[in-house]
Amino acid sequence: MRFFVTGASGWVGSAVVPELIDAGHQVAGLARSDASAAALTGAGAEAVRGTVDDLDVLRDAAAASDGVIHLAFKHDIAFSGDFRGAAEADRRAVDTFGDALAGTGRPLVIASGFAGLGAGRAATERDMPVIDDSPPSVRAATAQAALALASRGVRPSVVRLPICHGEGDNGFLTTLVGIARAKGVSGYVGDGTHRWSAVHRLDAARLFRLAAEKAPAGSVLHGVAEEGVALRDIAEEIGRRLGVPVTSVAPADAAEHFSWLSGFLAHDAAASHALTGELLDWRPTGPTLLDDLGKGYYDEAPAAA
Repeated sequence: MRFFVTGASGWVGSAVVPELIDAGHQVAGLARSDASAAALTGAGAEAVRGTVDDLDVLRDAAAASDGVIHLAFKHDIAFSGDFRGAAEADRRAVDTFGDALAGTGRPLVIASGFAGLGAGRAATERDMPVIDDSPPSVRAATAQAALALASRGVRPSVVRLPICHGEGDNGFLTTLVGIARAKGVSGYVGDGTHRWSAVHRLDAARLFRLAAEKAPAGSVLHGVAEEGVALRDIAEEIGRRLGVPVTSVAPADAAEHFSWLSGFLAHDAAASHALTGELLDWRPTGPTLLDDLGKGYYDEAPAAA
């Protein structure tokens, strides 16, 4: 099969591309720069020049493919104050893919998150987000719209991703390490019992391939290897690696200490993958989050501003 992948040179996408190719598929990846295009061709994929805002490019590439894996998201603007704008661009892209794939029965696999579930326990694939006017809900609404494309003859599935970790990470964990380096302490909010679910990027990549190959229409999948890692345990490992004290940060002070990351640290985000494992025979095998922290990948994270 030939798959069109957005975000193909990104953190997860750069693992999804070789996963697909090694399984015998052809890949065309969206590339917004010369460097991204070179990385894709070097990996054995075709580079399609454009961005998620180039809807004509997205439409044509999807129509020429046997399926789409949509991983791109404007993280640069999302975490600098315009999450809503990033989520709205994501929705336009998904709507465009839906129009291109309507009536074909081809797969559309999109990445999403756990915002809005509010389960009060380890969230399952059956839990659906509460949609309100908050910026994260805009992205959750896009996932719901993608699933609804099943009624238009598309085979959609949504992969909810937790914290993805591994060598080369430049996301949440890197930011948390950078804050600890800048502040001289490794912090956690309150008593530190809030949890992050987690997955190694190579396990996540394998799940995206399986979803594209065989997930039934309308599937919600959890790319979760660890149901929940306590934030205090994460802070303690970071403190050990950096040689700095570990301390509790009062909830009222979290925004000042952790900046934009404070919102993600203030909620318990545990989730299970039991239904996903049964449906697609997906069994995560990668290192744990704490194992990866202990390997030193994150030790040189730049101090946060």
